[in-house]
Amino acid sequence: MMDVTTRTQGTMMIASVNAARIDAAAAVQFRDVMQAATADAPSRVVLDLAQVTFLDSSGLGAVIGTMKRIAPDRRLELAALNPAVAKVFRLTCLDTIFVIHESADAALASEVPDGRAHAC
Repeated sequence: MMDVTTRTQGTMMIASVNAARIDAAAAVQFRDVMQAATADAPSRVVLDLAQVTFLDSSGLGAVIGTMKRIAPDRRLELAALNPAVAKVFRLTCLDTIFVIHESADAALASEVPDGRAHAC
């Protein structure tokens, strides 16, 4: 089972993925776990990917699905992307869609972001 732990602080929930991979084998479990975890989430949900070292197209689809499912009332942000995972978001131009923080702590310290990183 996909292990995701959550903590809420004010208007932000941090959802930490405690797995090295979000791939085809784990994407459905990730989607189901995130759906349950975000059911009553506050307005900002930060997906902490610090432990994730591999993300394939199925995993990417599950992350996007989570973003779409919680919108428009809540916003999904990302934190602590390892270089290989960050590259997937960069190559697909999804780094322009998601607000990406250096770490979960940086996300907690940030204000509600207004814009996107850059144009693809």
